[in-house]
Amino acid sequence: MRNLFFIALSFCLLSFLKPEEKISTLNTIVDDWHLAASNADFDSYFGPMTEAFIFLGTAPGERWGKKEFASFSKPYFDKGAAWDFKASNRNWQFSKNKKVAWFDEDLDTWMEGCRGSGIMIKKKGEWRIEYYNLTVLIENEKIKEFIKLRKE
Repeated sequence: MRNLFFIALSFCLLSFLKPEEKISTLNTIVDDWHLAASNADFDSYFGPMTEAFIFLGTAPGERWGKKEFASFSKPYFDKGAAWDFKASNRNWQFSKNKKVAWFDEDLDTWMEGCRGSGIMIKKKGEWRIEYYNLTVLIENEKIKEFIKLRKE
């Protein structure tokens, strides 16, 4: 009975981690996720995703579930040349129950500056990536020229 009490107390204490400790844990997950793509490590990249994961890419038709995204990505990973995104800034927000976290991040990529945003959920004590949206950044004063390019 005493051991059960200490186990329950430990779980309660873990749920009260300081915000910076939670953010550090989540940053590690997302940083490792990006690193797995850089290293073309297919299993480590797709492992932290939930089965309901959605990826929105930069092209208009790029909305994939996990299985479709894995099928699309597999040839790149197999060649050892997936993508290399490095976050330079990331901001976190949490739901009231602390089981949902969402973030936005500035990214250095081959496309120059991009922004990613994502949602993570905590299930059975484990944080998993549920959603990710990658966008290319463009300055407002350049948008008319960009629109012309898209119409070509």
